[in-house]
Amino acid sequence: MTADREGGTPMTIATSAAQAPPEPDQPKPPSHGRWWRLVHRWHYDFVGLLGAVICFCLSLTPSLLPRGPGLQAVVGGISAAIGYGLGVLVVWLAGKLSNRPVRRPGRTAWRVLALMAVVAVLVLLYLGAGWQREIHRLTGLDEPARPRYLLVLPLAVLVAVGLIGLFRLLRRAARAVGRLLGRVVPAPTARVLAGLSVFVLALGVLNGVVLDGFFAVTDNSFKAINSETEPDVSPTQDALRSGGPGSLVSWASLGKQGRNFVTGGPSVEQLRRFGGLGVKRSIRVYAGLDSAPTSRERAALAVAELRRTGAFDREVLVVITTTGTGWVDQDGVDPLEYMYRGDSAMVGMQYSYLPSWLSFLVDKERARQAGRDLFNAVYGDWSKLPAARRPRLLLFGESLGSFGAESAFSGADDIRNRVDGMLLVGPPNRNELWRQFVAGRDPGSTEILPSYENGATIRFARDPAVDLDGPAPGWATPRVAYLQHPSDPIVWWSPRLMLSRPDWLREPRGADVSTGVRWYPFVTFWQVTADMAFSTGVPAGHGHSYGAEPVAAWAEIAPPDGWTPQRTAELTGLIATRDD
Repeated sequence: MTADREGGTPMTIATSAAQAPPEPDQPKPPSHGRWWRLVHRWHYDFVGLLGAVICFCLSLTPSLLPRGPGLQAVVGGISAAIGYGLGVLVVWLAGKLSNRPVRRPGRTAWRVLALMAVVAVLVLLYLGAGWQREIHRLTGLDEPARPRYLLVLPLAVLVAVGLIGLFRLLRRAARAVGRLLGRVVPAPTARVLAGLSVFVLALGVLNGVVLDGFFAVTDNSFKAINSETEPDVSPTQDALRSGGPGSLVSWASLGKQGRNFVTGGPSVEQLRRFGGLGVKRSIRVYAGLDSAPTSRERAALAVAELRRTGAFDREVLVVITTTGTGWVDQDGVDPLEYMYRGDSAMVGMQYSYLPSWLSFLVDKERARQAGRDLFNAVYGDWSKLPAARRPRLLLFGESLGSFGAESAFSGADDIRNRVDGMLLVGPPNRNELWRQFVAGRDPGSTEILPSYENGATIRFARDPAVDLDGPAPGWATPRVAYLQHPSDPIVWWSPRLMLSRPDWLREPRGADVSTGVRWYPFVTFWQVTADMAFSTGVPAGHGHSYGAEPVAAWAEIAPPDGWTPQRTAELTGLIATRDD
């Protein structure tokens, strides 16, 4: 909460990010100096500007991933506006506690602030450019030139001024409403009602007009994209694939990502080159968003497709929880087809056509429901088979897909009772079971690489080839693995970053995270938020880019008979090479 200086009534932070102009009965400060006169003309508060400078400088400190000048300017501008609002709040609270107006700083104080701001900003810009070069180096990217970083300052100033101006408009609207209400109700009550009404109105406009309009436009756009087909993708003629001859699912209903999935994967010839003779054509089943009206009906349709194709007679059956658009990471599932020489079946189901970040905001419950419905439907048929005839039942989910995959289980015991193996890649911080396992980690283990129940069932890995190889005693079956990079903002982003320092910023930093990363209230939240925007725009092994790492993970979770570390290395090289 902050307050309106004239009325002394608390208002929301959003409507009070700027200081009120001088009271009529207070003498106007002398207008010396061009910069000072400009600041005074626009009624910028001294303490507010001090807070803005501090927060802007802190925003230049390193975070998880590299940031270009434009993205850094947005983070810096938002941080500066927040710092300004906090400074104004401090002044208002001081005035209320002392019960008298806070004395305005004079010309000398403004000069000191100006000098301090120039020195601090220039020093932090220089250091910030160096930190960005270091982060680029840690993530395997070319180091940018320092001069480009100078663009951050003017762009950040524009962002901050725009936000402060918007907040001031809201405050003025609240004052106007307060004056009107003051004619019929007592002044203090009028000011409270005015502040609340403007806040509710602004929130309503944001939610009912801006956000609804945004979601309507994006919904229509991504719906149109979902109906498209990649230029190099044509209807499958394979009866073992959904959308092919005899399929219960039409080609048109699969959606763009579903069509990519059923036509993807290694060919029989590619399987033969890697695994030798005796390979099979793998089974891929998929139900698109338009394949059936509800999640349960799509899950039932997918299981009917599994029966039609003979999937329950294969050596391994993989249940895939997709991301928001229905996308399946081929690097996460293709390794199993190579490892099992095509004697495999995979099933996925679409629940949205929005990208994961947007789907997480508006379709999170759909992801949970889809993960639960699909697994339960598959498990229902699988569990009725004689134990000796059941294929290995595996589960895969990446990013938002891992969120949906977890939703089918109540905890570690439930996982142990119903699957033969599970791989979850880049889990969002909101994953319920992931948070439960991390919070209950063994004493002495870290948040970025926790140990849960001494690795008896569930293990975490930054590099699966190394981290999944211990500890003693051996890894019992079923085996569950989480892949999470120390530099993956999808894993570490949380609203709690605003006001609470997480354990992963109390511990030694990960191998690809700068040692200069620190936690600062509000600032770190916006830094990691910005990191998420380009979390996949870094080389494999960093951020949210996991590349061929699932090969080593599957080799530990569910290796076929006779599988060797040499074969893992060969397959890792094959998957990594095709992605180049």
